[in-house]
Amino acid sequence: MTKCLQCSNTKRFWRLKDGRLRCLVCRKSFTLKKKLLRLNKRVVKKVISEFVLEHSTNTILERVNISKYKLLKLLILLRIVMTKDVPDIFSGIVEVDETYLGGQMKNRKQKDCIKYGKNRRGFGTIKQPVFGILCREGKIFAEIVPDTEARDLQPLIEKQVSKGSTICSDTWRGYTGLASKGYVHRLVDHSKKEYSNKKGNHINGLEGFWGYLKRKLAARGGICQQRLPLYLGEYIWRYNHRN
Repeated sequence: MTKCLQCSNTKRFWRLKDGRLRCLVCRKSFTLKKKLLRLNKRVVKKVISEFVLEHSTNTILERVNISKYKLLKLLILLRIVMTKDVPDIFSGIVEVDETYLGGQMKNRKQKDCIKYGKNRRGFGTIKQPVFGILCREGKIFAEIVPDTEARDLQPLIEKQVSKGSTICSDTWRGYTGLASKGYVHRLVDHSKKEYSNKKGNHINGLEGFWGYLKRKLAARGGICQQRLPLYLGEYIWRYNHRN
């Protein structure tokens, strides 16, 4: 039922050329909000439960009375919600790191290659840079970036990490100058595939997340590049709520 938000009129409206409605009682113009999906709340709760347990689409279709079209639409909406559920601004001891998803098949192991779609020569891969921040409490923030230079990474750090925090990073040039921006910058040595801050503290949280993320994406076999931010948001949410 169409209802005016101003006077609660439900019967008398004009339809304007731009598609909006105008109430004939109070003259207020407004746009109708279309329902994205018409689903029973019980069905939605069941889908959410199955999705959080990481059951496949086929398994959910077997257990829940829903069409595949509506299920896929609902899963997209759930992933959008997950991408918005990001941690608060980090403080204290923070680790930053960058990685790449995809890459050339000849230079990487098969299990690490993420197929984003088909090109004229068949399946191809794209080397996509991703930047991550980890708080020592175990919370992750990650975002796809156009490049891993200072102009791309440092604005994200300033937005997500409070001033005065200790930032542990490798020697990549993208992190040069963090000390001048109000952070305590600690360089991390990479030796024997371990992280060390020169004081004996073992730092490896982000490496663990990168491995988790690449395993999950590779297990899907193929992901459209445009949907990659949604899957990244999903696995950040799952990792942050793993306990």
